[in-house]
Amino acid sequence: MKLSDFDFELPNEFIALRPVHPRSSSKLLVSTNNNIIDDQFSNLIKYLRKGDRLVLNDTKVIPAKLNGQRIRYSDNGKTIANVGINLLSINKDGHWLALAKPAKRINIGEEVYFDEELKATVLDKSPNGLVLKFNLIEEAFDKKLKALGEMPLPPYIASQRSPDELDNEDYQTVFARNSGSVAAPTASLHFDSALLNDLNNFGISITKVTLHVGAGTFLPVKVENISDHKMHSEWGEVNEHAANEINKTKLAGGRVIPVGTTALRLIETASKSGAIKAWSGDTDIFITPGFKFNIADGLITNFHLPKSTLLMLASALIGTERLKNVYSHAINKQYRFFSYGDASLLLP
Repeated sequence: MKLSDFDFELPNEFIALRPVHPRSSSKLLVSTNNNIIDDQFSNLIKYLRKGDRLVLNDTKVIPAKLNGQRIRYSDNGKTIANVGINLLSINKDGHWLALAKPAKRINIGEEVYFDEELKATVLDKSPNGLVLKFNLIEEAFDKKLKALGEMPLPPYIASQRSPDELDNEDYQTVFARNSGSVAAPTASLHFDSALLNDLNNFGISITKVTLHVGAGTFLPVKVENISDHKMHSEWGEVNEHAANEINKTKLAGGRVIPVGTTALRLIETASKSGAIKAWSGDTDIFITPGFKFNIADGLITNFHLPKSTLLMLASALIGTERLKNVYSHAINKQYRFFSYGDASLLLP
C-alpha cells in the first residue's frame, strides 16, 4: 500500500495541548460495523460485554529530558560544557539510547554529570544517538529522574508549549508501574480509578502487560511503499499470568480488547504461533492492512497522526476505508486529536 493512503488534513486547532478533566470525561467515538456512535469515555461500559477483557500497558513514563555537563581535563586545565540529553529507549541490559545536544563533541568513554549523585557513561555512539550507562538503577534512578528531568511531551505539543508541573500527572496513567517509557500509552490516559472500579464490578476483566514506549513511536514514515518502512523496536513483556488470563478469556468466548496500539502490538507479538504465550524481548512488529490478528478483538485508541504506523495499525484492524470514515466523522464532530485528545473504540 501507498503512504498517501494514510494521509488526511487536520486543522491545527484540533491538536489537544492539554487533556480534559476528569480523565474519563473525554469524548468516545465507537465504530461497530458501519455504525459510528458519539459518546463519552465514562460510558465505555455500554459497549463492552461481561466476560470481555481489557489489556492495559502498565509502563511508566520517565522525565526523560535532562541537562548535564561534560568535564574534561587537559594541559590548559579543566573545561566544562553543558549537554542536553533526551532519553529515547532502554534495552535489555538497562542501557539507554539517547540524543545529545551537542552530540559531536561527546566521545565514547566520557561521562556526563547531572548532579553530585547521577552520572552516565557513554558506551557507544552512532547516527542513532548515544548509548548511556547510568550509575544508578531502579528506584534510585527513578527518584533522580523525577527530581532532575522534564516530561518528554510529544513533538506536536512540545513545539507549541513547554512541559510543566501539570504534565507530571497528566502524561501518566493512573496504573503506571514499570518505569521505562519516554512516551505515554495515551489511550490509557482516559481511565480513572472510578471507571476501572465500574468495569470490574460489571464483569470486565483487566490484564496488565508492559511495553516501554520509545520515541520511535513518533518517527514519520518516509517511504511511499509502506512495506519498505523499517519499524522501530521497543522492549516489552507478557508474563505467564497475563498470558494465562488472556487465553482463558479467548477459550470462554470473551473478547480481548487491548487499550492502545502498544498493548496490541505486544500481545500480537507474543501470539505469533496462535495462542498467546509468556514472552519478553524487543519487538519491531509492523502491523499493516492484511495482518492476521490472533488475539485482539478490538482496540481502544486515540486519534493518530497522518501517515503514521499507528494509523496503519488501526486500518489493519477495521479496514482502510472504514477508518477514513471514522476520521472524517471525528474531524466533522471536532474531536480532539493525538496524545491528549479523545478516544475511539474500534470493533471489527
